Amino acid sequence: MVTLSKAQAATQAARLAQVRPELAKAYAVALARWMGDRKLMLLGLPIVTEGYRSDAMQAAYYAQGRQTPYQIHLLRQAAGLGDLPAVEAKRIITYKLPGTSNHNKLPSWALDVALLQADSSVKWDPAALLLFSRLMRAADERVTWGGDWNHNGRTDDEHLNDWPHFELIG
Repeated sequence: MVTLSKAQAATQAARLAQVRPELAKAYAVALARWMGDRKLMLLGLPIVTEGYRSDAMQAAYYAQGRQTPYQIHLLRQAAGLGDLPAVEAKRIITYKLPGTSNHNKLPSWALDVALLQADSSVKWDPAALLLFSRLMRAADERVTWGGDWNHNGRTDDEHLNDWPHFELIG
């Protein structure tokens, strides 16, 4: 069974403190339901990898896959982020410019989720995130998941799949 260390629990609390209360509540409800199911827990423990994101962080993320590794390094350094492996620097991870993402509002209208594994690694498993998205939507129908933006229950018709992303609408 995966559990959080004291430091990890504090990090989770700090991240959730920077998101809209309604979104934090939906996450808490979905997490409790997930943790109450032994089969789901075999997939890992859902954790918030990011809530609020500063404009400097957004600029660094937006640069990935678009600018040189050195330019990305400088932007990440300015945002207080660590360096990336070269393969990650080539991968586009956001289509939102600084100031345009729901992560850039404080409190944040968005959060990203991954699954903490028993070996302390983190996975972004689409199948598990699909299951978690159903729990998030059941907790609050205003939650939109980045794997099914149009809420039609399909992931194959989206122009952009952002599987870890959940945001509050309305």
